[in-house]
This record gives sequence, C-alpha cells and structure tokens, in this order.
Amino acid sequence: MKTPRALALAGFATACAATLTGCSVDTLIWGNDGAQVIQTTENLIKDLASGRTSDLVCEDAKADLGTVKDWEGRAAGEPERFVAEYWGEQAPLDPQWNINLEGLPDGATPGDQFPGDVFYRETGDGLCVIDVAWSTLG
Repeated sequence: MKTPRALALAGFATACAATLTGCSVDTLIWGNDGAQVIQTTENLIKDLASGRTSDLVCEDAKADLGTVKDWEGRAAGEPERFVAEYWGEQAPLDPQWNINLEGLPDGATPGDQFPGDVFYRETGDGLCVIDVAWSTLG
C-alpha cells in the first residue's frame, strides 16, 4: 500500500508533467480522445443544467435528456471506447464512446432516476450524443 506522501508526490509529478507539456491531466491519463470525451461531456452538462439546448446532440438521436434538474451537480466520469457486449441496447446506435456521469442531481433520493452514462458517436465535426442511459438511485 502506498503511503500518503508517495501518493501526494505522484499527484504532484503528474500535475507538473501536465504543466510542462502543456496538456491537461485528463490528456495524460486518458489520451487526447478520452480527454475530448470528458470535455464534451462537461460542455453537455453545462448546457443542459443551464436549460439550454445543446448542439452536441446528434441529429438522429432520440435520447431522453430529462430536465435541467437531472443535470445539476453532475460531472464527467471515466471515458471508455464503446463495447457492444456491455451495452446491447445502445449497440444499434453505433456509438464509439461512452462515459459515466459522477455526482447526483441535487436533492436525489432513493428511487430517483438520473442520467448515468452518455454515449457518443464520432462525426466529421467531433463527437455528438447518440443516447443517455438512465440509472436508479438505490
């Protein structure tokens, strides 16, 4: 088990490397593509939590985006290349990426549903949202 000092030094080294190379910590951890998924998700959350429509949604998407309240208090989690075996319902939509959402909507209580994962399709213009999987707070 690593000591708190070792973990702090590792974190400091990562932050220094990000500063010196001019790239974000997300880019160092997840690569350029993963960092783009994280940034796109943060932009999506910001749009939807403020009540704006988002131009990040694919034209052919039929995703349930919920309400403003559903997106408040949410943050981008960990991006992953899409794996159809885990997400059979989304496979026909041809996403290339998915990312979990962290945090809970303000005032969430057991039984509430909230956006849990966002699915992205790569296009010539970048990423667009093709679907959102909803989770239930246990």
